[in-house]
Amino acid sequence: MLGEVTALITACLWSMSSIAFTEASIRVGPMYVNVTRMLIALLLLSVTLMFLSVKIDLSSNQIWNLTISGFAGLVIGDTFLFKAFKNIGARLSMLVMALVPPVSALLAFLFLGESLSLLGVIGITITVSGIALVIFKREERPSSNYKIDYSGIFYAFIGALGQAVGLIFAKQAFNENEINGFLASFVRIASAVVIIYPIVIVTKRFKEPVKVFMKDKKGFLFTLIGAVFGPYLGITFSLISISHTKVGIASTIMATVPILMLPLVYFYYKEKLSWISIIGAFVAVSGVAIIFLR
Repeated sequence: MLGEVTALITACLWSMSSIAFTEASIRVGPMYVNVTRMLIALLLLSVTLMFLSVKIDLSSNQIWNLTISGFAGLVIGDTFLFKAFKNIGARLSMLVMALVPPVSALLAFLFLGESLSLLGVIGITITVSGIALVIFKREERPSSNYKIDYSGIFYAFIGALGQAVGLIFAKQAFNENEINGFLASFVRIASAVVIIYPIVIVTKRFKEPVKVFMKDKKGFLFTLIGAVFGPYLGITFSLISISHTKVGIASTIMATVPILMLPLVYFYYKEKLSWISIIGAFVAVSGVAIIFLR
């Protein structure tokens, strides 16, 4: 039950970070937000590990698995997801990303030997169907006439695959021995930063970040808020989740971000909700209830 509860907490955290990162990206650009959020998270995780006096006793195999997890999920997964946003927009991209739970469940079955009960499979199917229904009926923001571009769909699929693979490798690290969630997050994010930071510096896509954020202090504030809810707490709780329940179950509950965002976009953006979106939300919640009660 702890795994399911922390997965739900993760989804709540990510839904709040999504709005913060959206606002920050509009002000300073997605590249500055993407790199800065991970640097802030690393700083917060370092302070947390020192404050809690967490013992660093990871095996080389655990470090390797968490490093690959960070590369697959945060470098490959997020990079291709951003490319998909650019090509086909957020709505279609998130529709493809709804494949993460079933892909994660399949990979967990093939490589970790995790099997799901019939009730678990039914719960995942119903939840993903509700999520897809909500995403499909959401209005594209910002409003644009995105076309169905096969390269964009491919990018979104690679993004989904990257995130699913990231969860599998993280789970392997936890299967070997118990790991503190904050420590696992630190290793995972640090590996991504080691890869991404030199690239953005060499390509000059992250020059004078202090100057950029000084010009738009709200942009930094939103990035800071998103970093706390997203990579700092969100990733930590997601790792705690997969360490206490099956990957397919955890990824399904964590994928309910579009559902949890409905009340947020209604009150924050004054976005009107269609009856189809509301029905989809109820369908997804019903699926999550089945997962909890399985």
